[in-house]
Amino acid sequence: MKISNILKNKKTLSFEVFPPKKDNESDLNKLFDTIIKLKEFNPDFISVTYGAGGNNTKNTVEIASFLKNVANIEPLAHLTGGPSSYEDVDNICKSLHDKNIENILVLRGDKPINMDIPYCKYFNHATELAKYIKKNNDFTLAGACYPEGHPESVSLYQDLLYMKLKQDEGCEFYITQVFYDNEYYYRLIREARKIGITVPILPGIMPLTTLSQVERTMKLTGAAIPLSLRLMLERYKDDKDTIREIGINYAVSQILDLLANDVDGIHIYIMNKYENAKEIIDRIGNIIKKEMR
Repeated sequence: MKISNILKNKKTLSFEVFPPKKDNESDLNKLFDTIIKLKEFNPDFISVTYGAGGNNTKNTVEIASFLKNVANIEPLAHLTGGPSSYEDVDNICKSLHDKNIENILVLRGDKPINMDIPYCKYFNHATELAKYIKKNNDFTLAGACYPEGHPESVSLYQDLLYMKLKQDEGCEFYITQVFYDNEYYYRLIREARKIGITVPILPGIMPLTTLSQVERTMKLTGAAIPLSLRLMLERYKDDKDTIREIGINYAVSQILDLLANDVDGIHIYIMNKYENAKEIIDRIGNIIKKEMR
């Protein structure tokens, strides 16, 4: 089923997983076990990331196929244009089509650290990738967006113009980069609607459960960590169990606030950890029944 059609009828609950870093059957089977466990939460879809520099492409397709054809969960397969040629994209789209997968998240992708060769040979922007895929296929396309602005954009307004262009080239909904201050998301919604972006914009939430994750998230995404959260994390920096509890509770408070403000759905980056999903969903089960069923 096309996710765009689901969004026309309800708010969605979704998760994101990623291919194992090690290309071995054991790690892949662990992820498959996690996916089966996630079924208990009745997600509307699960997105599958695409390895940096084109790594794990095969596993992305395999995981998406497992979601669709074994777990009976709608997959959203990521496709990164930066390292891909026209032939690469054609082959991946054919593989996805052959496995009955109907939804793709188009990305340019971030250049891997210490990569000397040119990263973008054919698709300099996600808009170009969306246009190419839409011209030759019948997938529902999703795009990424950035509540605090893309790190490479000179302004939020420029970033919004590119976001609008993705919609013009066929993107039918968006998923945001992680953020920890909901006001950035609400600003994005207000400004996006002003310039004619009409499609659903799903907020992406990722619980911070370790200090190393905090540092990595800030470095990779540039997401601002509110002072209140930073102070809590600093106060209990030597207690990993308390750090985890703070991260889960903060994510729950974000989601409750977002749902109270009538968002289009909730997308949770669970870092392949079923326990993260379970703890969050257990604490918001009542509001999910009211808002998403």
